Amino acid sequence: MPVITNVDDLKRLHRRRTPKMFFDYCESGSWTEQTFRENTSDFAKLRFRQRVALDMSGRTLVSTMLGQPVAMPVALAPVGSLGMQSADGEIKAARAAAKFGVPFTLSTMSVCSIEDVATHVPDQAFWFQLYVQKDKSFTDSLIDRAKSAGCSALVVTLDLQIVGQRHKDLKNGVATPPKLTIRNVWDFATKWSWTFGMAGTKRRTFRNIVGHAPGVASLGDIHSWSAAQLEPRLDWDMVARVRDRWGGKFVLKGILDPEDARLAVKLGADAIVVSNHGGRQLDGALSTIRMLPSVVRAVKGQTEIWLDGGIRSGQDILKAVALGADATMIGRTYIHGLGAMGEAGVTRSLEILHKEMDTTMALCGRRNVREVNRDILLVPRDFEGEWAEKT
Repeated sequence: MPVITNVDDLKRLHRRRTPKMFFDYCESGSWTEQTFRENTSDFAKLRFRQRVALDMSGRTLVSTMLGQPVAMPVALAPVGSLGMQSADGEIKAARAAAKFGVPFTLSTMSVCSIEDVATHVPDQAFWFQLYVQKDKSFTDSLIDRAKSAGCSALVVTLDLQIVGQRHKDLKNGVATPPKLTIRNVWDFATKWSWTFGMAGTKRRTFRNIVGHAPGVASLGDIHSWSAAQLEPRLDWDMVARVRDRWGGKFVLKGILDPEDARLAVKLGADAIVVSNHGGRQLDGALSTIRMLPSVVRAVKGQTEIWLDGGIRSGQDILKAVALGADATMIGRTYIHGLGAMGEAGVTRSLEILHKEMDTTMALCGRRNVREVNRDILLVPRDFEGEWAEKT
């Protein structure tokens, strides 16, 4: 086993151990992938101020998200087909998150169902992410199932009314489960630990959908159903209806524009997630870290602001907090751990992030993550540039 010291180590192991189509599904964006790349590269434009001769004992990264204590200001973001990265992947990730003390968010398009995950983690240990469907009764049933399973928050994704084109996914023929083509069978044969894991589980399709959605009784029905069910008419009135049906902690994900942030606050969101779907939707949109300051100004402390997209290290998390995020959501960072080493890999990714964040915070002269602000950064004058909202 190689020595794992950073997320890139997990990424390399993930690439070796997981079929190409699922690794590429994780490491790709839409069209030219400009936004996908800049989500990460724009973090590097922010530099830290090193401070010395300060008492750095008794440090803590403990924070809260939606009033819930967390070991650090991080939640695991919802990821579709997570159970294709590693057998029973959603369960493994949820268990690792619960043990570490951070929330896990289950995707509507998960391989393991809401009920599957609920039987493997403590009560209130995970959240549910909702895609609003054209079939309102099915959308309602998903909300009700999440309530019954004890999910403590509902995360509604707003930026997938229409699917952005992802060239790698189309060329790889991504499917859950994957089609048995000659190329795929050869790939699986070289990824024997993944193949044995999949052979040992019955969870190989979208279990929140099959057997629950009307007309979707088997795997053969799901592809045509899912293509027809995304709701292009989704508007704020529909979002309000979902909020009222849920009646609990309510998070809106996919906010990138300050005006949308204001509308989300007006709707009563308990948190908003500054996100561009990991660069997988509107290619050419600005990175989330560049848009964060203008959203923070627009909201002015009226709700929690979380940042999603581009985070590859604990230093990136600290930079997001310094620019005004109350917390962050991570996706690819923990997927690399899951694909590399299963549940242990998710735990290792969280350990790495925690260590990097703690060490960097200390070298910047802070002992408590709640004390971190823009003063720890050197921000280029043109970081927001012409795109910054004039306030």
